[in-house]
Amino acid sequence: MKKVSILKPVLDSNRERAWLNRRFFDRAPSLVVNIIAAPGAGKTSVILALARRLKPLHRILVIEGDIRGTIDRDRIRSSGIDAIQINTKTACHLDAFMIGHILPRIRKRYDLILVENVGNLVCPAEFEIGEDFKLAILSTAEGDDKPLKYPLLFHLARVVVINKRDLLPYVDFNVDRCRRAVRKSNPRAQIFEVSAKTGDGFGPLVKLVQKELRRRRP
Repeated sequence: MKKVSILKPVLDSNRERAWLNRRFFDRAPSLVVNIIAAPGAGKTSVILALARRLKPLHRILVIEGDIRGTIDRDRIRSSGIDAIQINTKTACHLDAFMIGHILPRIRKRYDLILVENVGNLVCPAEFEIGEDFKLAILSTAEGDDKPLKYPLLFHLARVVVINKRDLLPYVDFNVDRCRRAVRKSNPRAQIFEVSAKTGDGFGPLVKLVQKELRRRRP
Protein backbone atom coordinates (compact mmCIF):
# COMPACT_ATOMS: atom_id res chain seq x y z
CA MET A 1 0.00 0.00 0.00
CA LYS A 2 1.36 3.40 -1.00
CA LYS A 3 1.59 5.96 1.77
CA VAL A 4 0.26 9.42 0.89
CA SER A 5 1.54 12.45 2.77
CA ILE A 6 -0.96 15.23 3.37
CA LEU A 7 0.98 18.47 3.31
CA LYS A 8 -1.80 20.82 4.36
CA PRO A 9 -5.47 20.36 5.25
CA VAL A 10 -7.84 21.52 2.51
CA LEU A 11 -9.65 23.98 4.76
CA ASP A 12 -6.35 25.58 5.82
CA SER A 13 -5.41 26.27 2.19
CA ASN A 14 -8.89 27.60 1.55
CA ARG A 15 -8.66 29.88 4.58
CA GLU A 16 -5.38 31.35 3.31
CA ARG A 17 -6.94 32.05 -0.10
CA ALA A 18 -9.99 33.58 1.61
CA TRP A 19 -7.66 35.99 3.42
CA LEU A 20 -6.23 37.10 0.05
CA ASN A 21 -9.77 37.59 -1.28
CA ARG A 22 -10.57 39.66 1.76
CA ARG A 23 -7.63 41.95 1.04
CA PHE A 24 -9.02 42.51 -2.48
CA PHE A 25 -12.48 43.36 -1.13
CA ASP A 26 -11.04 45.65 1.53
CA ARG A 27 -9.42 47.86 -1.08
CA ALA A 28 -12.82 48.87 -2.51
CA PRO A 29 -14.00 48.60 0.30
CA SER A 30 -16.81 46.11 -0.31
CA LEU A 31 -19.21 44.50 2.13
CA VAL A 32 -19.34 40.81 1.11
CA VAL A 33 -22.24 38.58 2.18
CA ASN A 34 -22.08 34.82 1.64
CA ILE A 35 -25.69 33.68 1.13
CA ILE A 36 -26.34 30.00 1.80
CA ALA A 37 -29.58 28.04 1.51
CA ALA A 38 -31.13 24.88 0.14
CA PRO A 39 -32.41 24.76 -3.45
CA GLY A 40 -35.80 26.44 -3.67
CA ALA A 41 -35.49 28.46 -0.46
CA GLY A 42 -35.57 31.68 -2.48
CA LYS A 43 -31.95 32.83 -2.51
CA THR A 44 -32.20 34.69 -5.82
CA SER A 45 -35.55 36.24 -4.91
CA VAL A 46 -34.22 37.52 -1.58
CA ILE A 47 -31.11 38.87 -3.31
CA LEU A 48 -33.22 40.70 -5.87
CA ALA A 49 -35.51 42.13 -3.19
CA LEU A 50 -32.48 43.42 -1.26
CA ALA A 51 -30.61 44.71 -4.30
CA ARG A 52 -33.60 46.62 -5.69
CA ARG A 53 -34.02 48.45 -2.39
CA LEU A 54 -30.32 49.25 -2.01
CA LYS A 55 -29.47 49.96 -5.65
CA PRO A 56 -30.45 53.68 -5.61
CA LEU A 57 -27.74 54.39 -3.02
CA HIS A 58 -25.12 51.67 -3.48
CA ARG A 59 -23.12 49.94 -6.20
CA ILE A 60 -23.99 46.25 -6.08
CA LEU A 61 -22.51 43.09 -7.59
CA VAL A 62 -24.00 39.60 -7.36
CA ILE A 63 -21.76 36.55 -7.74
CA GLU A 64 -23.88 33.59 -8.78
CA GLY A 65 -22.75 30.08 -7.89
CA ASP A 66 -24.39 27.13 -9.66
CA ILE A 67 -23.34 23.72 -10.84
CA ARG A 68 -24.51 24.53 -14.38
CA GLY A 69 -26.28 27.25 -16.31
CA THR A 70 -26.80 31.00 -16.01
CA ILE A 71 -30.52 31.18 -15.22
CA ASP A 72 -30.14 33.14 -11.99
CA ARG A 73 -27.37 35.38 -13.33
CA ASP A 74 -29.54 36.32 -16.29
CA ARG A 75 -32.45 37.04 -13.97
CA ILE A 76 -30.26 39.35 -11.87
CA ARG A 77 -28.89 41.15 -14.92
CA SER A 78 -32.37 41.67 -16.34
CA SER A 79 -33.08 43.76 -13.23
CA GLY A 80 -30.18 46.07 -14.06
CA ILE A 81 -27.82 44.65 -11.44
CA ASP A 82 -24.29 43.52 -12.28
CA ALA A 83 -23.73 39.77 -11.94
CA ILE A 84 -20.89 37.30 -12.53
CA GLN A 85 -21.43 33.56 -12.95
CA ILE A 86 -19.38 30.75 -11.43
CA ASN A 87 -20.23 27.23 -12.57
CA THR A 88 -18.72 24.60 -10.29
CA LYS A 89 -19.58 21.72 -12.70
CA THR A 90 -19.62 19.07 -9.93
CA ALA A 91 -18.70 20.83 -6.69
CA CYS A 92 -21.52 21.39 -4.20
CA HIS A 93 -20.17 24.71 -2.90
CA LEU A 94 -18.12 27.76 -3.74
CA ASP A 95 -14.67 27.95 -2.20
CA ALA A 96 -12.14 30.74 -1.83
CA PHE A 97 -10.16 29.64 -4.90
CA MET A 98 -13.23 29.85 -7.15
CA ILE A 99 -13.91 33.36 -5.89
CA GLY A 100 -10.24 34.26 -6.31
CA HIS A 101 -10.34 33.08 -9.91
CA ILE A 102 -13.02 35.63 -10.88
CA LEU A 103 -11.59 38.60 -8.98
CA PRO A 104 -9.71 39.91 -12.07
CA ARG A 105 -13.13 40.25 -13.76
CA ILE A 106 -14.29 42.71 -11.09
CA ARG A 107 -13.13 45.97 -12.60
CA LYS A 108 -15.49 48.32 -10.79
CA ARG A 109 -15.61 49.29 -7.15
CA TYR A 110 -18.70 47.88 -5.47
CA ASP A 111 -20.11 48.82 -2.08
CA LEU A 112 -21.96 45.53 -1.70
CA ILE A 113 -21.16 42.08 -3.10
CA LEU A 114 -23.83 39.43 -2.60
CA VAL A 115 -22.59 35.88 -3.21
CA GLU A 116 -25.29 33.33 -3.96
CA ASN A 117 -23.66 30.04 -3.01
CA VAL A 118 -24.60 26.69 -4.52
CA GLY A 119 -27.90 25.37 -3.14
CA ASN A 120 -26.76 23.27 -0.19
CA LEU A 121 -27.00 23.50 3.59
CA VAL A 122 -23.87 21.46 4.35
CA CYS A 123 -20.68 22.02 2.33
CA PRO A 124 -20.92 25.80 1.72
CA ALA A 125 -20.90 26.44 5.46
CA GLU A 126 -17.42 24.96 5.83
CA PHE A 127 -15.64 27.02 3.17
CA GLU A 128 -14.82 30.66 3.79
CA ILE A 129 -14.63 32.83 0.67
CA GLY A 130 -13.45 36.11 2.18
CA GLU A 131 -16.90 37.26 3.26
CA ASP A 132 -17.80 39.68 6.03
CA PHE A 133 -20.51 37.33 7.22
CA LYS A 134 -22.72 34.42 6.25
CA LEU A 135 -26.46 34.84 5.72
CA ALA A 136 -28.55 31.68 5.90
CA ILE A 137 -31.99 31.46 4.30
CA LEU A 138 -34.61 28.84 5.01
CA SER A 139 -38.15 28.87 3.73
CA THR A 140 -41.35 28.01 5.50
CA ALA A 141 -41.95 25.32 2.90
CA GLU A 142 -38.86 23.41 4.09
CA GLY A 143 -39.90 22.87 7.70
CA ASP A 144 -38.84 24.46 10.96
CA ASP A 145 -36.38 21.70 11.91
CA LYS A 146 -33.59 22.67 9.52
CA PRO A 147 -31.49 24.52 12.14
CA LEU A 148 -31.47 21.30 14.19
CA LYS A 149 -30.56 19.09 11.23
CA TYR A 150 -27.87 21.41 9.83
CA PRO A 151 -26.45 23.10 12.94
CA LEU A 152 -23.08 24.18 11.52
CA LEU A 153 -24.57 26.64 9.04
CA PHE A 154 -26.84 28.21 11.62
CA HIS A 155 -24.01 28.29 14.15
CA LEU A 156 -21.83 30.26 11.73
CA ALA A 157 -24.46 32.52 10.14
CA ARG A 158 -24.63 36.01 11.59
CA VAL A 159 -27.98 36.58 9.87
CA VAL A 160 -30.82 34.08 9.35
CA VAL A 161 -33.70 34.90 7.01
CA ILE A 162 -36.96 32.96 7.19
CA ASN A 163 -38.43 33.40 3.71
CA LYS A 164 -41.89 32.74 2.28
CA ARG A 165 -43.78 33.94 5.33
CA ASP A 166 -46.75 34.41 2.99
CA LEU A 167 -47.08 30.60 2.97
CA LEU A 168 -47.45 30.27 6.75
CA PRO A 169 -51.24 29.68 6.60
CA TYR A 170 -50.69 26.75 4.23
CA VAL A 171 -47.64 24.91 5.62
CA ASP A 172 -46.71 23.16 8.84
CA PHE A 173 -44.07 25.63 10.02
CA ASN A 174 -43.82 26.96 13.56
CA VAL A 175 -41.88 30.25 13.56
CA ASP A 176 -41.26 30.25 17.32
CA ARG A 177 -39.95 26.69 17.19
CA CYS A 178 -37.65 27.62 14.32
CA ARG A 179 -36.36 30.67 16.18
CA ARG A 180 -35.61 28.54 19.25
CA ALA A 181 -33.73 26.04 17.08
CA VAL A 182 -31.62 28.83 15.57
CA ARG A 183 -30.90 30.27 19.03
CA LYS A 184 -29.82 26.85 20.24
CA SER A 185 -27.02 26.82 17.62
CA ASN A 186 -26.34 30.55 17.67
CA PRO A 187 -27.72 32.81 20.40
CA ARG A 188 -26.33 35.91 18.65
CA ALA A 189 -27.89 35.33 15.23
CA GLN A 190 -30.14 38.08 13.93
CA ILE A 191 -33.35 36.57 12.57
CA PHE A 192 -35.65 38.18 10.00
CA GLU A 193 -38.99 36.97 8.63
CA VAL A 194 -39.69 38.05 5.05
CA SER A 195 -41.63 37.26 1.92
CA ALA A 196 -39.62 37.81 -1.24
CA LYS A 197 -42.85 37.42 -3.21
CA THR A 198 -44.82 40.17 -1.46
CA GLY A 199 -41.90 42.25 -0.19
CA ASP A 200 -43.16 41.99 3.36
CA GLY A 201 -40.60 42.25 6.17
CA PHE A 202 -37.62 43.58 4.21
CA GLY A 203 -37.37 46.93 5.99
CA PRO A 204 -35.41 45.70 9.04
CA LEU A 205 -33.15 43.51 6.88
CA VAL A 206 -32.32 46.42 4.57
CA LYS A 207 -31.52 48.58 7.61
CA LEU A 208 -29.11 45.93 8.87
CA VAL A 209 -27.27 45.80 5.54
CA GLN A 210 -27.12 49.60 5.42
CA LYS A 211 -25.66 49.64 8.92
CA GLU A 212 -22.99 47.14 7.87
CA LEU A 213 -22.24 49.21 4.76
CA ARG A 214 -21.70 52.32 6.88
CA ARG A 215 -19.37 50.33 9.10
CA ARG A 216 -17.31 49.24 6.10
CA ARG A 217 -17.23 52.74 4.64
CA PRO A 218 -17.70 55.51 7.23
